[in-house]
Amino acid sequence: MMRQYELVERVQRYKPDVNEALLNKAYVYAMQKHGHQRRASGAPYFSHPLEVAAILTEMHLDEATIAVALLHDTIEDTSATRAEIDELFGPDLGGLVEGLTKLKKLDLVSKKAAQAENLRKLLLAISQDVRVLLVKLADRLHNMRTLDHMPEEKRLRIAEETMEIYAPLAGRMGMQDMREELEELAFRQLNPEAYRAVTERLADVFERNRGVIGEIEQALSRLFEQYAVKAEVKSRQKKPWSVFRKMETKALSFEQLSDIFGFRVVVETVEECYRALGAIHATWSMVPGRFKDYISTPKQNDYRSIHTTIVGPSRQRVELQIRTRAMDSVAEYGVAAHSIYKDNGGRVNGSSHQISKDTNAYAWLRRTIEALSEGDNPEEFLENTKLELFQDQVFCFTPKGRLIALPRGATPIDFAYAVHTDVGDSCVGAKVNGRIMPLMTELKNGDEVDIIRSKGQVPPAAWESVVVTGKARSAIRRATKNAIRKQYSGLGARILERSFERAGKPFSRDALKPILHRLARKDVEDVLAAVGRGELSSQDVLHALYPDYKDERVTQVPRAREEGWFNLRNAAGMLFQIPGRSGSRKGRRKDNGEAAQPPGNGGVPIRGVSGDLPVRFAPEGAVPGDRIVGIMQPGSGITIYPIQSPSLTAFDDQPERWIDVRWDIDENMKERFPARIEVAAINAPGSLAEIAQVIAANDANIHKLTMTRTAPDFTEMVFDLEVWDLKHLNRLLSQLKDSSAVSTVRRVNG
Repeated sequence: MMRQYELVERVQRYKPDVNEALLNKAYVYAMQKHGHQRRASGAPYFSHPLEVAAILTEMHLDEATIAVALLHDTIEDTSATRAEIDELFGPDLGGLVEGLTKLKKLDLVSKKAAQAENLRKLLLAISQDVRVLLVKLADRLHNMRTLDHMPEEKRLRIAEETMEIYAPLAGRMGMQDMREELEELAFRQLNPEAYRAVTERLADVFERNRGVIGEIEQALSRLFEQYAVKAEVKSRQKKPWSVFRKMETKALSFEQLSDIFGFRVVVETVEECYRALGAIHATWSMVPGRFKDYISTPKQNDYRSIHTTIVGPSRQRVELQIRTRAMDSVAEYGVAAHSIYKDNGGRVNGSSHQISKDTNAYAWLRRTIEALSEGDNPEEFLENTKLELFQDQVFCFTPKGRLIALPRGATPIDFAYAVHTDVGDSCVGAKVNGRIMPLMTELKNGDEVDIIRSKGQVPPAAWESVVVTGKARSAIRRATKNAIRKQYSGLGARILERSFERAGKPFSRDALKPILHRLARKDVEDVLAAVGRGELSSQDVLHALYPDYKDERVTQVPRAREEGWFNLRNAAGMLFQIPGRSGSRKGRRKDNGEAAQPPGNGGVPIRGVSGDLPVRFAPEGAVPGDRIVGIMQPGSGITIYPIQSPSLTAFDDQPERWIDVRWDIDENMKERFPARIEVAAINAPGSLAEIAQVIAANDANIHKLTMTRTAPDFTEMVFDLEVWDLKHLNRLLSQLKDSSAVSTVRRVNG
């Protein structure tokens, strides 16, 4: 185990003016707090924070970050408190340590939700100070290096989390070496057979090509001397996980891989990068489609380099990366390479470690933090973040030349939301490179995208399954919720207007403002939407506004045919119409014929959570031709009943829930509707087959069948059918009565 002085010496090698007192104090405090705790391997627990600190010294981080690494498990696993750490080391370091503390007491419904909440807390802490991320990744790296001592189930869970979140997160923040080691360690746990096979093949290929690699290095070095470019050339070999992933995603065999070996050319200046590139392309042929300039267009994690593939010496394909030393440092250490040190003038922690927030990696982080503030639930946030972590990138442009970086597979809808949420919400079409293209078009590098907008547009909920960016998904989901809320709010306003009119009281939205606290709602729209969803009774609102009002139910109101109507569709696309006011149940029951026809059809659509306002049928069903009524169900929309249904007696004392509806059938829509019939069949072989044949011959569909033997000679059958309309159902009932297998048949109305 590393001693105090050894840790101090490690930091002194790259920071001679190190604050030794801070490191010594943190070392002793953490060692005392962890005391006799042991790891699963049997080693002293303190060896873990010490190794995390050692990993961070390899990244040349300051003593404050090293101190946080030593302290990072004290609040979580010992008797240490935030207040105590604040007092000894200052609130800055205390905040960093707390940011690394896991959420242990959250009342969460699933491990996935717990994982999501931990990620939310981590990213929020990172947004305040990126040192939280550096310590967390070093912590995860050491845990992965020592994972073999854990039970198998826990090993697999930690390895999967590392592969899904922490390795991609390291890559997003530009820490490529850290990412590759995390991926390799996780790969070894998750698929040991594949890891072993790929590793053995790579070792064999390296041995067979050792001479060729040396020849290519020498040829490149001679070329740069000839062109007076001072460059360092070094070879590199693809990592096992990278090889395995490419074989899987592109369905290639090991022998088909052409880029197992690559070469890195490191120069001093950007100018020399392009001079080196010119020398290479002037000498050897470039492989078409294999050139990428990440210097002029950096990746989102600040990675900058020129990539090219040539047919080099010995006619072999050679993959090259050309970059400056500063770019090489960023590629290796990511955000840590942007660190700057400054003296704090003798504060307790001795120095601060700041990392520039003007980087692309931080820009991505800020967008992710924005998603946190939009109120997504934990699982949605985790899903969206994973989507963004895993995706490679394409670079597209606005008509004015603004560069927009998007995940690979992104669509113009993703592009629109990346420009601005308002642009995405109002998007109705797109031009890609001057041509109008479908909104589901997959964008490619260099595409110029011009978004066509419309003020009245609301993004369809179906877009959520098309887009690939978390920002677009969150915005579409939010816009859909707002549209649903607006529609429920409109329905709620009409319900309240009707109830207040029956009570003989005036109604206005402004009148609700003083009583919001009584209704436990934050604004008037919340009240209206709650009434529309059935979560809040109109009588509760009435009594909150007029406490002395005595409820005298009114049983007669104007007939539906005298009022305006509002259209709504159920999930199957069936159009119903809702009037501005509903008649009483008694009044509606008098007319058992065809539905009353409203004047005109100038209603407005009211949409619901599954695309339209939720509308469903009662268990006994209803078919066109029935006189029907709608009943508001709290939180679940409207249920359609035939007017003769005995089930409606349960709602006699709740007139505010009654809504007149009518059929408005589109002749082009071929849609069957539910109906329930009861058949008393003769108990003889073939009876069921004969009944089913009659139903089939009449173009009806059996959805469900329940059989009960009620007597030795008869069996009662209840059929849930799907028919076209009332005439179709009556014709079927008539033909069933004529069947020799049927004793009696009737329609069930509840």
